[in-house]
Amino acid sequence: QVQFVESGGGLVQPGGSLRLSCVASGFAFHVYAMSWFRQPPGKERELVASMSSANPVKEYADSVAGRFTISRDNAKNTLYLQMNNLKPEDTAVYYCNAGWMRAEFAGWGQGTQVTVSA
Repeated sequence: QVQFVESGGGLVQPGGSLRLSCVASGFAFHVYAMSWFRQPPGKERELVASMSSANPVKEYADSVAGRFTISRDNAKNTLYLQMNNLKPEDTAVYYCNAGWMRAEFAGWGQGTQVTVSA
């Protein structure tokens, strides 16, 4: 059974930083590209960043490029998202899934809430 458990969200002031984690299970994590998504209040889920499985290639949404960094630890089946210089428009529930710039699996974790507010 594929599972994703996201953590690390919280309330942060504009300009602050957070590091999100996603522990994945139920599939061969090291084989798959992995992605972060987010769903802002009242909006649809959108792609934030993707990372390939090997010889890592990374891709970012224009809105986060230069501020966010995606990384992974295949030994721990864990995906990370380092978020710096956070802005109010980054407020959303953040999710991870397998896949390159798309969600490979239909199931999603509970997500982790990120709120950027003064």
